[in-house]
Amino acid sequence: MDDLHLLPKIRDGLSYVYVEHARVDQHEQSVAYWDEKGYTALPVAALCVLMLGPGSSITHAAIRLLAEHNCLVVWCGEENVRFYAFGTGGTRRAGPLLHQARLVSDPALRLEVVKRMYRIRFREAPPDDNLTIEQLRGLEGARVRRIYAEWSAKTGIEWTGRVYDRNNWAEADPINRTLSCANSCLYGICHAATLAAGYSPGLGFIHTGKQLSFIYDLADLYKTEVTIPVAFRIAAEGGVHIERRTRMACRDQFRETRLLSRLIPDVQSLFGVKDDPSFDLTAVNEADWDKALPGDLWGPEEEGGAVSGGVNHGDAPETQETEDS
Repeated sequence: MDDLHLLPKIRDGLSYVYVEHARVDQHEQSVAYWDEKGYTALPVAALCVLMLGPGSSITHAAIRLLAEHNCLVVWCGEENVRFYAFGTGGTRRAGPLLHQARLVSDPALRLEVVKRMYRIRFREAPPDDNLTIEQLRGLEGARVRRIYAEWSAKTGIEWTGRVYDRNNWAEADPINRTLSCANSCLYGICHAATLAAGYSPGLGFIHTGKQLSFIYDLADLYKTEVTIPVAFRIAAEGGVHIERRTRMACRDQFRETRLLSRLIPDVQSLFGVKDDPSFDLTAVNEADWDKALPGDLWGPEEEGGAVSGGVNHGDAPETQETEDS
């Protein structure tokens, strides 16, 4: 696909499809998965995330088509509760990533982003603008505990905290299983939006040290609205096919809360670039038009800044030496 203006926007897409024990391959001009029942076509032009569970295989042709349509491919564990690997995003520009790196590297700017996260998550500003990061973490933790208690009271599900054995997943209580499954779905579409916008999943502001630190930051903005209610409702309905029912309920909740239309605007708001035209993802520049374009070469601002790449700068006229040199 040469015209990247034709790429679907995250806000217009479907959230995700989870596939296991099937083969994914090119089918005509699209992609389909085959299982014992035959094949099912996938709407790759409008799909944000394809999750491949155990027993899945995928061909090179299918990966190429998914990448061209900016659909993130995620290799995950059974019932998508473990995350193993992922593909790439649709933009080739580094401007958003460099801006994110600047914010995360400056303690004052980083704290401002954390405060914006608090505002988005709880729909109100912190009670004191001079709070430290430790105080903000304490406020957030207290509010989240209260939300878990409220949903426990609403549904009658006993809540003792996020406690389970990663090596013995089947023995976890239903609410911990539904929470993990719902959060995995949320992580998938947050990851797709982050890559589509050109940001790094690893440069987190509250979470740190993991390749998905920013994904955890971003997903936390929506858990109290999306995954916690879904998880408690599904757990209260019984434990049969609990992971599959959770995935289906998450898909409905993502649509009802219009989550896909909010993700990238919220990220841009967090990073203070919402009204900056240089971060307009619809404005396709040279880096997106030409896949092989190497981009620019760095230079200090006092020396003129960045210069074009792909040029042999040794071909420039040599500076004339003075008699005193």
